[in-house]
Amino acid sequence: MPQIIPIRDLRDTTKLSEMCHTTDEPIFVTKNGYGDMVVMSMESYEKRLAQIDIYTKIMDAKAQADKGELSDGPVTLKKLRDKYGK
Repeated sequence: MPQIIPIRDLRDTTKLSEMCHTTDEPIFVTKNGYGDMVVMSMESYEKRLAQIDIYTKIMDAKAQADKGELSDGPVTLKKLRDKYGK
């Protein structure tokens, strides 16, 4: 379940840091009852970036496959081995 805190709770930075590190989810910060910011730990942020990168690569590969832009694995490996050695 997402954590939602009012902006005034940002004053207690130690508590906010602990909240960020005890959950893998982002913390939503509201201002005057409306969403304003999202806060998360560096570790969670880096994990999210890695997931986005993986998903992007998968979707790019699927798009290439849908276009028929596939390479034969053994042929490609042979070309690489011939070019770069074992």
